[in-house]
Amino acid sequence: MNIVVLVKQVPDTESPRKLKSDDNTLDRAAADGVINELDEYAIEEALLIKEAHGGEVTVLTMGPDKAAESIRKALAMGADKAVHLKDDALAGSDSLQTSYAIQQALGTTGFDLVVLGAESTDARTGVLAAMLAERLGVPQLSLANKVEIDGTSIKVQRQTDYGHDKVEATLPAVVSVVEKINEPRYPSFKGIMAAKKKPVETLDIAAAGIDAAQVGLANAATEVVDFAEAPPRAQGQIVTDEGDGGAKVAEFLASKKFV
Repeated sequence: MNIVVLVKQVPDTESPRKLKSDDNTLDRAAADGVINELDEYAIEEALLIKEAHGGEVTVLTMGPDKAAESIRKALAMGADKAVHLKDDALAGSDSLQTSYAIQQALGTTGFDLVVLGAESTDARTGVLAAMLAERLGVPQLSLANKVEIDGTSIKVQRQTDYGHDKVEATLPAVVSVVEKINEPRYPSFKGIMAAKKKPVETLDIAAAGIDAAQVGLANAATEVVDFAEAPPRAQGQIVTDEGDGGAKVAEFLASKKFV
């Protein structure tokens, strides 16, 4: 089975994050880069599927040179090879353009199954899986917390507010996963050393067959018009309990319409 995992490098949520004033885009160089958290679950699920059904796991990422750090970690976890879609023309692409670029890159890798996290911690749009499946003309199985494959049949449990739905489709397909699906493995020392010898193919937009007029900040369908720093948190209210602490807390909660 040809399994492709989409991996995005995002700013570490523990690092200060900011937008650039010249173009209102995320300043990725200003923060430490890490694999998007949900994409680690996607990597793990792809590896589990490979272990159960055989095949090969390819990591596909779109990003600048720095994204190679995330590729190396994914390979150390156990992925077989990687494709790095890298071109200055892609900078500033929105979700719609990203889905197009990845569609074109998948044309070079082929796939039976595409796995990705349900959303990224930087954009939080949660729309890429749906856009990509539509472009590829294959089923989308979203918010999966369990995946089962039998031949060309794929079944998932889709996480919902009321429990889960059971969804079934036929491969090839796109699956987005949530954090409850598994527990991602840590790269072992052996895996880290082996990752250094695994193939990583670098594609620019020409090699991937991407039309430059359909990607990049200047051609994006969406834009950040303005932004401002979040105001500092105001000092909290201190309640001194002089026998009436409970009443004071209740009054505060009532004033905020919590009760």
